[in-house]
Amino acid sequence: MRRRCTAFTSTRAARPTSFPCGSKTSGNRPHALLPPLPRPAEPPVVSVWSRVSGRTRKALAAGLRALGPPLAAGYYAGLEELLIAADMGPAMAARLTAAVRGRSPRTREDAESALIDAALAVMSRRSRELDLTGAPACVLFYGINGAGKTTTIGKLAHRLRTQARNPLVVAADTYRAAGIEQMLAWAQRAGAASFAGKAGADPAAVVFDGVRHARSRGHDVVLVDTAGRLQTQHNLQQELAKVGRVAARALEGGALESLLVLDAVLGLSSLTQAREFNKAIPMTGLALAKLDGSAKGGAVISIEAELDVPVKLAGVGEAIDDIEPFDPEAFVRALFEK
Repeated sequence: MRRRCTAFTSTRAARPTSFPCGSKTSGNRPHALLPPLPRPAEPPVVSVWSRVSGRTRKALAAGLRALGPPLAAGYYAGLEELLIAADMGPAMAARLTAAVRGRSPRTREDAESALIDAALAVMSRRSRELDLTGAPACVLFYGINGAGKTTTIGKLAHRLRTQARNPLVVAADTYRAAGIEQMLAWAQRAGAASFAGKAGADPAAVVFDGVRHARSRGHDVVLVDTAGRLQTQHNLQQELAKVGRVAARALEGGALESLLVLDAVLGLSSLTQAREFNKAIPMTGLALAKLDGSAKGGAVISIEAELDVPVKLAGVGEAIDDIEPFDPEAFVRALFEK
């Protein structure tokens, strides 16, 4: 959670200490105090969503200005092309353009307002809260190599710790010893307990033992890291499905969240992998990593609509506290507003 800078505070002129003004012992005439110095202006608080949408927003703002008013010839064709260029894809670009046209806007401001409303209508109907009910609950993270699973888990563990939760990080990427070490290092950095199996162990068995360990030690949330895998690796997809089944059985009624971690830099190209992962293990949500470095922010709208799965978490920077619950309204407004 970002905090306002409090380094700048108002100062006042120093008062004499040896001979206070008006003192009977000073022998001096009382003199007026200098007026207080003006309070320095506080730096503006920048929305985190403005930061993560910045590169896309700049391109959209310039394009919308170039289109002119919606009554201009070719406005709607140009708008559709602009939305496609923002990586929203042809189908979503056509859908949003049709929604704007249906409002018959006469000014550029009216058209932009209609565009925001149309995008919000696509995204705002889904629940985005992580279900962490049960003792313990479990959040299973999976995705391709390099998507950002390990860092997302470390950041979420840190966030849960600040909320008085007691997470256990389970390192179930048993294919790489380095992967286990990396996850354990992130857990330590987050101040969270960790559990790991041996390299080469059955990932499902590690998860089962990890959940039992969490229950015996009083942890209320289990965060599971799994090995990176391509959506085309059928045997590894079957293994992931097994991990999900075993986790559900071990939880004994506790909530199980299955989050696909997507690299936001890839934009719409993530859709293909998401469809295949969803066949292996039904996903309850998406976690977008590296959203601050993406110029393809518009893809988020299309990905949600295509999969009918909500984005629940967003990585918005490199620091350990740079993770946020996804806020669709703030994101969409930051995407389109100047």
